[in-house]
Amino acid sequence: MSDNQRDILNAVFSLLVILLAAMVTQRFFLPLVWAGILCIATWPLFTRLVAALGQRQLAGALVMTLATALVFVVPVLIAMTQMMHQAPVLANYLAEANNNGVPTPQWLSHIPFAGAAANDWWEATLTQPHGLSHLAEDGSLGRLHSASEVLKSFGASLMHRMVDFGLALLCLFFFYKDGPSLVRQLTAMGSHFLGDARWDRYATKVPTAIRATVNGLVLVGLAEGFVLGIGYGIAGVPSPALWAAGTGILAIIPFGAPLAFFSVAGVLLVNGSVGAAIAVAVLGMVVLFVADHFVRPAIIGSATKLPFLAVLFGILGGVETLGLVGLFIGPVVMTLFMTLWYEEKQFERAAPATPPL
Repeated sequence: MSDNQRDILNAVFSLLVILLAAMVTQRFFLPLVWAGILCIATWPLFTRLVAALGQRQLAGALVMTLATALVFVVPVLIAMTQMMHQAPVLANYLAEANNNGVPTPQWLSHIPFAGAAANDWWEATLTQPHGLSHLAEDGSLGRLHSASEVLKSFGASLMHRMVDFGLALLCLFFFYKDGPSLVRQLTAMGSHFLGDARWDRYATKVPTAIRATVNGLVLVGLAEGFVLGIGYGIAGVPSPALWAAGTGILAIIPFGAPLAFFSVAGVLLVNGSVGAAIAVAVLGMVVLFVADHFVRPAIIGSATKLPFLAVLFGILGGVETLGLVGLFIGPVVMTLFMTLWYEEKQFERAAPATPPL
């Protein structure tokens, strides 16, 4: 057997092993990705913690994992406590509204310009039995006839998410614990295939892009929820903390915040608080405009050196392709693409001029 044939067989064998490993672990892809994102985003804090603990890597990994879990678990527990008081009422309302239809509000027809069309659409869709089910993509609402079924469906989905969250925390602990060893292995592999200079150029971009995206999306989104939550409380919205938490989560996704604060404005409008509804809508639009046009592009673009369109397409394209995790993977991919783009431009400038024919 020649050396070329042996190299081909070795390549095929390696590819088969990688494919089989991917097939076996595909169920755990999302927890692994989330753990990697959290690990990279919080690694500077972890290194400071390990230094404060006298370079005890295992203790630092345990403390950091528990702290990360508390950051996510405590707000969820607070939100679930609020939801436990209102979930049965809300679930029963959704089931009854889906089975019997939702009456048309009297104020709907008085909306300037679009009132008649909105009133006709509401009567043709939402006032009909099972009208809400037509708004769901999979028609799942059509199979829910009672409050218990609504809560059962929500509980099953919540349990699935909690299992994924537990797996992500488990992976995160080992990423912290074995982080330096993983970095050395990845550096050795990357330098072998790409060369030292090119691997260093690309490897430094990924952590920067992830941290900038976390700061620009998560922190800014939570800040939007906090600011709007204050407005909800002043406007007299029922359970403003719960609405603020939902707004903060939706605000992480570009153009997701309007779904929250317009829903709040709608609740106020249905209850007859027209002035408060308009104030909440205006406040939401102002906060959204400032966050999406000034704060986020400044945080993400300045750190990753990406143009605004590259940041926007990376975020939206990532969500469209990969779901919520694509919020963080999309900007990373665009950062690597722009690095390749500038690299090719440098090669083009360094290449000798082509002699005329």
